[in-house]
Amino acid sequence: MHPALLYLPGGRLTIAELSAARLDGHLVDLGEGFVPADLVEAPATRAATLSAVIPPGTAASGPTAAWIHGAGDAAPSRHHVSRAVSRRIRPVLSVRVVMHEAQIPLSDQQIVGGVTTTTPLRTMLDLTLALHRDPGLRPWMIRLAEVDPRLVADAVDVLDGLGRVPGKISGRAALLRVRTR
Repeated sequence: MHPALLYLPGGRLTIAELSAARLDGHLVDLGEGFVPADLVEAPATRAATLSAVIPPGTAASGPTAAWIHGAGDAAPSRHHVSRAVSRRIRPVLSVRVVMHEAQIPLSDQQIVGGVTTTTPLRTMLDLTLALHRDPGLRPWMIRLAEVDPRLVADAVDVLDGLGRVPGKISGRAALLRVRTR
């Protein structure tokens, strides 16, 4: 996506001007920004709208990564990021961003729209293993499985290969329920 098609509040236009353009039908709000109303909404477009809230050294993860990969229509109200570098970082975060300290291996990262993001399989695994702490992640699992149904079987295979991990049993059961939908 060309950067000229992305309008972030406080950039070239004020929030009032962007809102007026939205009311006139020229722009639609997407993630943390605005894009032309006739622009095709792709993962790269979704990711680019979040570039201002994903700090350097982190990767979009959990529900945020699921949304970037095409799950659901609206971005999550709180964005999730995980450490993408080996050293500890202390980024300045918005109150709408949740930081997870677990480091994402390079093999589980990809660049989408200029934003480091967890791969779809890693995203599904993160959602699955955190489900026992946050049942609100289940809809994100279902929506991500609708984007790529193979993720469910792949995630079950990865879980079966893991040792003792918190949330593994309940997460595997949830994945099997998603598969039978």
